[in-house]
This record gives sequence, C-alpha cells and structure tokens, in this order.
Amino acid sequence: MSAQAGAIRLDSRLRATARSEWIKFRSVRSGPFALVATALIVVVGAWLLGAGNRNSAAASPASQAAFDPVFTVLQGIELAQLFVGALGVITVTGEYSSGLIRGTFVATPQRAQVLAMKALVFAAVAWACCTALSFAAFFLGQSVLSPAKHVGIGDPGVLTAVLGGGLYLTFVGLLGLFIGVLVRRTPAALAALFGLLAVLPIALILFKGTIASQLGEYLPGNAGEQAFHLLPGGAYTLGRWPGLGVLAAYVAAAAVAAFTLIRRRDA
Repeated sequence: MSAQAGAIRLDSRLRATARSEWIKFRSVRSGPFALVATALIVVVGAWLLGAGNRNSAAASPASQAAFDPVFTVLQGIELAQLFVGALGVITVTGEYSSGLIRGTFVATPQRAQVLAMKALVFAAVAWACCTALSFAAFFLGQSVLSPAKHVGIGDPGVLTAVLGGGLYLTFVGLLGLFIGVLVRRTPAALAALFGLLAVLPIALILFKGTIASQLGEYLPGNAGEQAFHLLPGGAYTLGRWPGLGVLAAYVAAAAVAAFTLIRRRDA
C-alpha cells in the first residue's frame, strides 16, 4: 500500500512540476518574440531563397547535380537557430536573474526533477513549433523553385530532411537551455552559445588546412545541419544521422554537466 501511495505521490509531483514549468515557460517575456522571429526567418527566408534560386536549372550540369532543393529553402534555419538557442538560454537564466529559482527549489527540492521537466516542456514546444515551421518553409520554398529542381515531400529522403530541420532547432534550443543552467547569466550564456554555433566555425575557416577542416566538421552546428540536407553538405563527410548524433552528443554532455552542477551548488 505504501509503495502504491509513493507511486501516486511521485506521479502527482511530476505532473505538478510539469505544470509549473509550463506556466513559467509561457511567462518568459522574450519567448513570443523569439518564436515570431524564428517563424519569419524560416518561412519568409524559404520563399526568398526559393525565388532567388528559381533559375538555377540554367546553371552548369555540375552545379545542377550539387543543388540541394531541400537545404536551399531551409537554409534560414542557420540564422533562426540563434533565436531558438537564445530562447533556451533565457528560459533558465531569467529565473536565476529574478531569484525565482530559489522559490522553485524550496517548493520542489528535487532539483534534477525540476531541470528534467523544464527541458521536457521546452523540447516539446520547440519540436512542435520548429517542425511545423520546417514543413511550412519546405512547401512554400518548393512552390517558387524552378520545376526542374522542385521535389515533393514523398521523394526519397525529403520527409526525413524536413523533419531533421525541426529536430536540429530543438537540439540547439536544448543546448542553449543547458548552457544557461551551467552559466546562469544571460549575456555570458548567450556568448558561449553563439560562440559555439557561429564564431568558432568562422574562426576555423580562417585557419586553412586539413586539421581545421576536420575540426569544423565536428562542431555542433556544422555537424547537426546535415540533418536537413538532402545531398551531402559540401566538403563534409558526415551524413544526416551521424551529424545529428554529434549535435546530440554536445547536448548530452551539456545535460550531464547541468544535472551534476544543479544538485551540487547553491541556487
């Protein structure tokens, strides 16, 4: 009987924590701005990129063979990732900066449970929104591409690539969330995330050579974006799933560090 009561209490506690984290997530002031900016960049960007490549069928045979109709229209994700990642950061750091995290840990001393539910709520919302935007961008972008380069959602590999766009953005958001837990200050956490996603890839481009190229391939952004490529991504040899796996490994490493530190240090 006590075991059953304990299971009921655990279930109730998890539901209460999930509900609390959902309320706090909806209360993030910059949340709507980040989601609207992401939507505009991904969807409007798809139309602009599709229209800009409308006449690509007239290019050389080599250029036509290398043309990726899915990545072309989803390329706005490379900019939108900064907003999704920032949303992950401020989902955590806003609570630290306001001091509300102390009240959260008083109400729910199981800190790992709080972080798990926070990450779960964020991942569910980010995946649903970003996957919907990925599909919208794909269909809009394909509608303005040249018929010679248009692909359908049922063509080999296309559906997986479109789903990969939503997964990629979700992983980037989770990476931002766990970095936020580790750093706890919004400017420093954003600097760390943007440095990892944007600055390091550019820095490695400046260092020409085989080693720099190989290192660049395993950066989280470069590796993870293979998920929404239909064709191999240029000089990179990682495929769709290995690339997404590398990004997932970064998220997992940040998660392990976050869960470890959140239980050991003061709020």
